[in-house]
Amino acid sequence: MDSRGIDYTCLTLIIIGAVNWGLIGFFKFDLVAFLFGDMSWLSRIVYGLVGVAGLYMLSTYGRIGKMGTE
Repeated sequence: MDSRGIDYTCLTLIIIGAVNWGLIGFFKFDLVAFLFGDMSWLSRIVYGLVGVAGLYMLSTYGRIGKMGTE
């Protein structure tokens, strides 16, 4: 099964989340809250999608291990 589209989408969301956490850690600046409002319904959707993408990408550990055996 080819899941590259989902993988790239989730990876993009995770990068967005990582950049946001870096901005929070270094500059106390929440980019998502700045763009969409502090805990507005839209920012909550973005945070939720980043979290789901992170959980989905846990499956890459299993797929990476199988790459060498195929």
